[in-house]
Amino acid sequence: MTNAPAIETHGLVKSYGRVEAVRALNLCVEPNCITAFLGCNGAGKSTTIKMLLGMIAPSAGEGTVLGKRIGDPNESREARGKISYVAENKPLYGYMSVEQTIRFAGSFYRDWRDETAKELLYRYGLPLERKVRLLSKGMRTKLALLLAFARRPELLILDEPSEGLDPVGIEELLQTLVGQCAEGTTVFFSSHQIAEVERIADRVCILDKGRLMVDASLDHLRESYRRIDLVFPTTPCEPDFRMNGIESVRGAGCQLSVFASGNVEAVIERAHDLRATSIEVAPVGLRDIFLETVKEN
Repeated sequence: MTNAPAIETHGLVKSYGRVEAVRALNLCVEPNCITAFLGCNGAGKSTTIKMLLGMIAPSAGEGTVLGKRIGDPNESREARGKISYVAENKPLYGYMSVEQTIRFAGSFYRDWRDETAKELLYRYGLPLERKVRLLSKGMRTKLALLLAFARRPELLILDEPSEGLDPVGIEELLQTLVGQCAEGTTVFFSSHQIAEVERIADRVCILDKGRLMVDASLDHLRESYRRIDLVFPTTPCEPDFRMNGIESVRGAGCQLSVFASGNVEAVIERAHDLRATSIEVAPVGLRDIFLETVKEN
């Protein structure tokens, strides 16, 4: 089993006229792990995924997926044969029934697993004879996920995979993703649901306005990021705390709130030097890290 990155990009850019949807993206997705791709609407997540899959061409830069160059049509096609992809809008043929859709998809792939498809069909409670156009949003999502999970891909790329699912469906999805990774499949998924990401992701990438702002393991983020609340006898000077590792500093009267990705001890030492009367250090969750990242950018 190779240790080469499942996905790697260097200076990847996608422009639409004067608008840069993706800006100089340097992304590295390690194999055999679950990587979450976070960002607000319009951050460039779906555009990035479409470039990785050869659906749209980059304006500049380069990348590889499963060792195949995304800019080479033949290599990109070869890579796609080893990838299961679920798009954000879950496009399916509306005139087909659920049964026809499953049979149709299964005829394309050498790694299709009939038993797995039958098991998922039962678990998801999909109505075999119903036309796809008559399915609810959640049922369409489940059908799209079945088509992806019934294969044995090297790489799963999922764009907002939990959209339309109820809490039970989301729980099943998360368990399936963990199981797929345990079987050796690399999982790369975009999501707005931070609670889901915190439960299963090994690594987190945060994209904002087309730029990669955070790329770290979830364990590293939990260990490194802190919020430091300070109180002083007089109004403090915010620039005194702007140093390496400090993501934001906000003041209100005699209080300061410092959001740090590192260098916490230096902040505490400086607070003591400036005669702080109260110093409180607290860990932060991924939600706070995400909100601070996109807010500051």
